[in-house]
Amino acid sequence: MLTLNKTAGVFKPSKRKIYEFLRSFNFHPGTLFLHKIVLGIETSCDDTAAAVVDETGNVLGEAIHSQTEVHLKTGGIIPPVAQQLHRENIQRIVQEALSASSISPSDLSAIATTIKPGLALSLGVGLSFSLQLVGQLKKPFIPIHHMEAHALTIRLTNKVEFPFLVLLISGGHCLLALVQGVSDFLLLGKSLDIAPGDMLDKVARRLSLIKHPECSTMSGGKAIEHLARQGNRFHFDIIPPLQRAKNCDFSFAGIQHLMNKIIIQKEKEEGIEQGQILSSAADIAAAVQHTTACHIVKRTHRAILFCKQRDLLPQNNAVLVASGGVASNFYIRRALEVLTNATQCTLLCPPPRLCTDNGIMIAWNGIERLRAGVGILHDIEDIRYEPKCPLGLDISKEVEEAAIKIPRLKMNL
Repeated sequence: MLTLNKTAGVFKPSKRKIYEFLRSFNFHPGTLFLHKIVLGIETSCDDTAAAVVDETGNVLGEAIHSQTEVHLKTGGIIPPVAQQLHRENIQRIVQEALSASSISPSDLSAIATTIKPGLALSLGVGLSFSLQLVGQLKKPFIPIHHMEAHALTIRLTNKVEFPFLVLLISGGHCLLALVQGVSDFLLLGKSLDIAPGDMLDKVARRLSLIKHPECSTMSGGKAIEHLARQGNRFHFDIIPPLQRAKNCDFSFAGIQHLMNKIIIQKEKEEGIEQGQILSSAADIAAAVQHTTACHIVKRTHRAILFCKQRDLLPQNNAVLVASGGVASNFYIRRALEVLTNATQCTLLCPPPRLCTDNGIMIAWNGIERLRAGVGILHDIEDIRYEPKCPLGLDISKEVEEAAIKIPRLKMNL
């Protein structure tokens, strides 16, 4: 049985009056109003996170434990290591989020937890803990799709109506989807191999950027972005993949392969061994970042044109949301702004801290589902985590059959 710290259940005097008012009164005459509050728990990869969010979008409490430093030392995420770190930290993190919120666990409306997709061993820790907590508190359970949560985070920070286009780019995923409702998604395209964040991490690892004095504490993607500011993106001529494919799919394995060939060649030219820092590391970082940005922009451009042709998005003032860890890269954001300016769209991105994995987006997705009355479970007996799970209805073949040609964009970044 889980034990929650008694202090987590104590309201601060100033908040007690607010919540008694919200729970007792109705802003719409004739119906009873209950203020919804959700605890969100996230353990899909290497961050143990929890947050308490109310239906107005207020983040009442949050906590997160990052495993980045550990995985930097091991050269990547090792699932059993991630699992053990989740086990060691999940109760503390949930307790900290509840304590910071000053909400009694009994006042929660529901508990929302990521159950798909992600690392199986990591998902299992979050689900197991959550189900025990649900049983203890007798609260409804809301299973969350990790990528749906990323997609809907923007509605916590901005007033965004359905439908809108979302680009989810992270270390584990890359996809384009049309969001038509809380649980209504049309998949337009996805990565055919690896995710952009994974590719950038691998290039950073091959460059041994962890040994670079300016990058020793940074993740691979952050190190690439940092060094790229000092480099010449045109020093290496790299053609983005899938130039002739008239779809919205992505490929990043080819970019990684080309960068590896360049690194090997430069090591020979400079007479250094693998593991030493190249003098051209900043130029390589700038080149891979620029190539990645151009590839992402071209695939997204086709998605915008397809949706407008099919009247799936408004012709003017359509919204493109970019979220996920790679969307916190400001160079890639600027490239997407060039695209949205050219297509009469608006680019919206959650704050960088909400682009990476966090408990807030899980709690908010729980709020969205509570309000829509979708996916709220009282019987949790058959709940299982799903390491692999598609997002929405796949219409990528329709996109390809439309064979839309993309006009050239000048990427003056």
